[in-house]
Amino acid sequence: MRPEILFPLFQDVTVLPGIGPRLATLVAKVAGGRVKDVVFLKPTGLIDRSRQVTVADAPEDQIVTLTATVEEHIPGRRQGQPYKVRLYDETGFLHLVYFHGRPDYLQRVLPVGEKRIVSGRCERYGSEIQMLHPDLVMTEAEAEETPLIEPVYPLTAGLVAKTMRKAVHGAVSMVPELPEWLDPELTGAPDWPDFRTAVRQLHAPQSADDLEPAHPARERLAFDEVFARQLALQLVRARRKAQSGRSLKGTGEKVRLVLEHSPFQPTGAQTRAFEAIRADMEEEARMTRLLHGDVGAGKTFVAALAAAQAAEAGTQTAIMAPTEILARQHAKTLAQLLEPAGLSVVALTGRDKGATRKEILERMAAGSVDVVCGTHALFQEGIEFSDLGLVVIDEQHRFGVSDRMRLTSKGHRPDVLVMTATPIPRTLSLSVYGDLDVSRLDEKPAGRIPPETRLISMERLDEVVEGVRRAIGRGDRVYWVCPLVEESDQSDLSAAEDRWRHLRAALGEERVGLLHGRMKAAEKEAVATAFRNGEMDVLVATTVIEVGVDAPDATVMIIEHAEHFGLAQLHQLRGRVGRGDKPSSCLLLYKGPLGETARSRLETMRETDDGFRIAEEDWRLRGAGDPLGLRQSGLPDFRLADLEAHGDLIARANDMARLLVQRDPELAGERGEALRVLLYLFEKDQGVRMLRSG
Repeated sequence: MRPEILFPLFQDVTVLPGIGPRLATLVAKVAGGRVKDVVFLKPTGLIDRSRQVTVADAPEDQIVTLTATVEEHIPGRRQGQPYKVRLYDETGFLHLVYFHGRPDYLQRVLPVGEKRIVSGRCERYGSEIQMLHPDLVMTEAEAEETPLIEPVYPLTAGLVAKTMRKAVHGAVSMVPELPEWLDPELTGAPDWPDFRTAVRQLHAPQSADDLEPAHPARERLAFDEVFARQLALQLVRARRKAQSGRSLKGTGEKVRLVLEHSPFQPTGAQTRAFEAIRADMEEEARMTRLLHGDVGAGKTFVAALAAAQAAEAGTQTAIMAPTEILARQHAKTLAQLLEPAGLSVVALTGRDKGATRKEILERMAAGSVDVVCGTHALFQEGIEFSDLGLVVIDEQHRFGVSDRMRLTSKGHRPDVLVMTATPIPRTLSLSVYGDLDVSRLDEKPAGRIPPETRLISMERLDEVVEGVRRAIGRGDRVYWVCPLVEESDQSDLSAAEDRWRHLRAALGEERVGLLHGRMKAAEKEAVATAFRNGEMDVLVATTVIEVGVDAPDATVMIIEHAEHFGLAQLHQLRGRVGRGDKPSSCLLLYKGPLGETARSRLETMRETDDGFRIAEEDWRLRGAGDPLGLRQSGLPDFRLADLEAHGDLIARANDMARLLVQRDPELAGERGEALRVLLYLFEKDQGVRMLRSG
């Protein structure tokens, strides 16, 4: 149950002064539909009317405040002309200009002969000093009660600044005195105000500095928001750790055989990651671990060792991939790694029908299959495992939490390993995957030569095609990726088809293949296999190849209109080449002129092949808008925290949350009660639900 102290904040915005049902819809559009949402609406700027000047000294294009006497009203002589009101002080005349002004209203607020204080932007029009539609007109008595510095909030059509400020003021006045949930010694920030004071300071800036993310009130509120999330994640983690899984202990024999027959020596990072996974699997508690690493860092090999460990304990492994191509590719790669250890691997996708499917299902249910690779098809009804001990989910961000839960329900609390080939900055990995243990693969296998990356203007397309002709003459294989070209109404498919026709005409029809997302799975598989087997030299594709088409001896990657891609995606695509021991190259074709961000992205690609550095840079360039394009992966939408400016707070909040949950897993006692209020305030109720007592 939500604590009663928070009830006022969860009321509808119609309880705020001046907000009826019609305006409530507009406020909801800008902030949200509850009082709490309005409290959490950050000011975007401020209007400073403290600059009081005379008419003659009023600077152009700055907001100023001045006191003058109304001399006369000058209505427009014909339709379309503005209504003017002339004022004067000891230094000169000022004309207030109103288009579509109502004379009766203006005569009421600006009576001739009386002094008024006006505020707005001045400009010179010929010999006149004008103020177009002043922000504020008031008497000297009203001025004493009006703040000269006011915050600016986001607005929408039909919602004016004055109404929004009044609503925010009303919402802030409803914030109760809440129990303190932060321990200043743990946050390392003794100068932060309490929550209610921080909210009041947020909405009463006195200078531009007060709006900065580093202001103590902003930092305090950002920390609260981040901390609520990390605390909920740590409670989920603690609850899961407390659930008994089972120990998947083996003799080490099958793992030893996989290592002995491996075609390469594992990297130090692979060895460290597997040792952590093995230790987790041998525990009684369930494993939930994230394995993330650079393109080509060898996640599949680590998954193979984990599957061998599960098989030693007499259980099966399910590996779920986002596409059929990738599921079948995993099955092929894993079969080569695991069969020398006597383990059987099968692929099961929606394509398997009839007798073939029936036979695979019977073998899975009987336990004569050790590893099953598949797509969503793996968690459909009617699919049974004999004893599912390990679930591996590849390209984690492409699956929802519900998919993960449905697959794990096929076994008795199986261990879970989630993998992604998107290297994630530490801050983000805590914020997205704070409930998981994390292993990172930050080494590439020995002998890999990073691709040489070059930027080439689209104007040199003919030279590039000529270069491709020479490359395939030497026996090289080439990927050519076409994106959606934003400026045109073409789809990515038609762009790819046009390039495919162009290259077939230039290079020969038999040697150029086409792959795109709208092809049937079997067609995609056939084209990918033909390219992998060397039956074609050039594969023109949409970004469908980003995950899944693996031709280890392809050596050239050409990305057309590279300026339309994010850094992480460019890095993923480039990772399709340079997998063997032959030198490889990546050509980024761009159409100028390039914007600053696009140029910075392409330069970063040219300078480095380090996925973790690229991930950090991608995050910096994107800002907190959509870091790494991970919006679909459950990246939190923070309202008070700015991930870029407050990134360091996430690590601090995570450490503090972990410590508090270790000390007091039930959130009992006075501090625990305050922490529950925090979780409800930021709607992290699932954290409270994880508490066995509540």
